[in-house]
Amino acid sequence: MMDRLTRNWLVLIALILATTALAAADGRIAAAGLLALAWAKSRAILGGFLHLDRAPGWLSAFLVPLGLWLCLVWALTAVR
Repeated sequence: MMDRLTRNWLVLIALILATTALAAADGRIAAAGLLALAWAKSRAILGGFLHLDRAPGWLSAFLVPLGLWLCLVWALTAVR
C-alpha cells in the first residue's frame, strides 16, 4: 500500500503533466483549465505536504481566496 506523501506526489506529477499537455492549447477554455489545474496543484501542496487538511478551516482559508483570485485572473483574460 502506498503512503500518503507518495500518493500526493504522484497526484502532483499527474497535474503537472496535464498542465504541460494543456499549455499548448489556446483560448479561454484552455486558460480556465490551466487556472483550475493551478488551483488543484495548490490544493495538493497545501493539503498533502503542509497538512492543512488536518487543521480545521485553514485549508479553505487559503483555497477560497486563491480560487477567487484565479477567477478574477481568468475574467481579465476573457475580457481581452
